Amino acid sequence: MQEQDNYRSKARIFGVLTVILALLHHDFWYWDDRTLVMGFMPIGLFYHLLFSIAAAALWAMTIKFAWPSHIEEWADEVQDSGDGEGGGQ
Repeated sequence: MQEQDNYRSKARIFGVLTVILALLHHDFWYWDDRTLVMGFMPIGLFYHLLFSIAAAALWAMTIKFAWPSHIEEWADEVQDSGDGEGGGQ
């Protein structure tokens, strides 16, 4: 039970972070900005480059810290006991 509560709190935190990241995806503040980063890249494209890196990092941290391992353990137990509804091979 402790493990499920821990999972739920982590899932809630990463869910909030995902919503925040989704809101930041709509970068209306750079639409009319003609600033070039490093002399060739529009600031909006650079923002999306950083956004993509942040999204990948958030997903990696979600997998590492908030993955529902209790569900995998349950599935492994069912599979090992042979009680699951399977393809009958």
